[in-house]
Amino acid sequence: MKYQLDLFCKDLEYLHIQLSDEQLNKFVSYYELLVEWNSFMNLTAITDFDEVCKKHFTDSLFLIKAKEEIFYDCGKNLEEDSISVLDMGTGAGFPGIPLKIAFPNLKITLLDSLNKRIKFLNEVIDQLDLKDICAVHGRAEDFARKEDYRNNFDLCVSRAVANMSTLSEYCIPFVRTGGLFIPYKSEKITEELAYANNALSILGGKVVRQIDYTLPESDYYRNLVIIRKEKDTPKKYPRKAGLPSKEPLA
Repeated sequence: MKYQLDLFCKDLEYLHIQLSDEQLNKFVSYYELLVEWNSFMNLTAITDFDEVCKKHFTDSLFLIKAKEEIFYDCGKNLEEDSISVLDMGTGAGFPGIPLKIAFPNLKITLLDSLNKRIKFLNEVIDQLDLKDICAVHGRAEDFARKEDYRNNFDLCVSRAVANMSTLSEYCIPFVRTGGLFIPYKSEKITEELAYANNALSILGGKVVRQIDYTLPESDYYRNLVIIRKEKDTPKKYPRKAGLPSKEPLA
């Protein structure tokens, strides 16, 4: 193996995640595909191996810090059970594909509005021989109306860049009542969360906990916001395409 995995393995140890050699090889193959496709389409500004491992792979796997809430709300063990997960606005596959490699039991749907990214994701799925994972081309506003998607997931995750009100309107309709929406955020969001409280209430969500963390041996600040869906989202949400971002619920 031409890549040094020491730093990534140290991060995995910090998270108490044990991976087989086969799983580690899949992360390397994922990295190679990412860099190859990034040469002719915009997938990530980060291409250094160690930085991709730290800022994309390790960060994606920090979901394990929410495993207690996932167990009590979804009634399932993140590391062992089949949990239906929607990765909203997945982009280059983060966090969905790292989660799938590390926790093969997860049943993951990757949703993105850009078809050329879906082609990349399908290539990754095929080359890594991943099962129970699919990449879907579409907009949240459209797919949230589909019976097979609305109220259908135990868990929705997202690293998409959007304010909490907008992101919640895109994501919460997909989560079954009693399930969780967990966005990954990169900034201190106390004010943003306060602004989103009414939107969350309208959509049926409630903040359970916020997990602040810094990626190991870095100054890269991140947090997970754990939101429980306590009641059905009114049928009119999400609103038609463009409105959730142009006119966030206040």
